[in-house]
Amino acid sequence: MAEQWRVAVGCDEAAYEMKQAMIDHVRGLGHEVKDFGTHDGKPILYPDVAFEIAQAIAEGRFDRGVLMCGTGIGVAISANKVAGIRAAQAHDTYSAERARKSNDAQIVTMGARVIGVELAKVIATTFLSSEYEPGGRSQPKIDRIDAYERERR
Repeated sequence: MAEQWRVAVGCDEAAYEMKQAMIDHVRGLGHEVKDFGTHDGKPILYPDVAFEIAQAIAEGRFDRGVLMCGTGIGVAISANKVAGIRAAQAHDTYSAERARKSNDAQIVTMGARVIGVELAKVIATTFLSSEYEPGGRSQPKIDRIDAYERERR
């Protein structure tokens, strides 16, 4: 493994079983993992978990995040509300790779009602092993996103 990451993992009740498998999988890849919950199958507000993980990454306490809910959409929208965060929904390995390589995303989101656990593991592996390519074709786009965000603060 090229790099060991501090990875924040979280979900709502819809993705609880997927999250449990994901934690073991990401640890098995050699990364440090913190479970941000939910810690049982009881209903919660997924934005709270997404905000907490996104904030922890924005503050530099974690390097990457894996967020799951029923579709992966709600946690992506929520995480993207935190300044400096780029969360990308990915239900295939190409999207997971491009989220990192082209978009410098720090968080990948997935839906437990959309894909199975085994595919989620492969997507997370791809996301965590891909790296942003600074200075490439995507750099002006990333710079524009960052500038827009700074202008609105």
